[in-house]
Amino acid sequence: MSVVKRLQSLKLPEDAMVTLTYEEGTDVFVHNETEVEDAMNETDVINEFASLIAQTKLDARNRWSGNIIEHLRGEDYLEDYERGSDSFAEYLAETLSENFYDVDLIEYSTEKYDHKRGFCTLTAQVEIPVANFVEVNPWGISGWTVSVETENGTLTFDA
Repeated sequence: MSVVKRLQSLKLPEDAMVTLTYEEGTDVFVHNETEVEDAMNETDVINEFASLIAQTKLDARNRWSGNIIEHLRGEDYLEDYERGSDSFAEYLAETLSENFYDVDLIEYSTEKYDHKRGFCTLTAQVEIPVANFVEVNPWGISGWTVSVETENGTLTFDA
């Protein structure tokens, strides 16, 4: 059953929000303090996040700044994009990578095993109104975890 059909079967209120989470991590060296950059290079989190939010009809939001594309545009991160040039998703991925700490849209955590090694996890989370999600039926959400609040608690499933 597709994600959209699952959501429709729940008969959620129009103002309900779907939360999509993509998380991936990798083994890193922590002694040189490059664990986040290594995780950015070794995982697909930034590319998956960029591909999702690049779907222009999708009202992809985060808790703190509202619509993510509008936020990036308002902060002048998208001013150098020329329509018709490279893929918008590729441009977003590059912009997010170059400005990772400034845009603060992807969370990171590092578990240190000892003074040299550890595991760094990157987590992207997006909130989308249910009505918009059903209307757009976004592609490329395989691998994302879908959560939605119901009257009986939070329902979580893999896309």
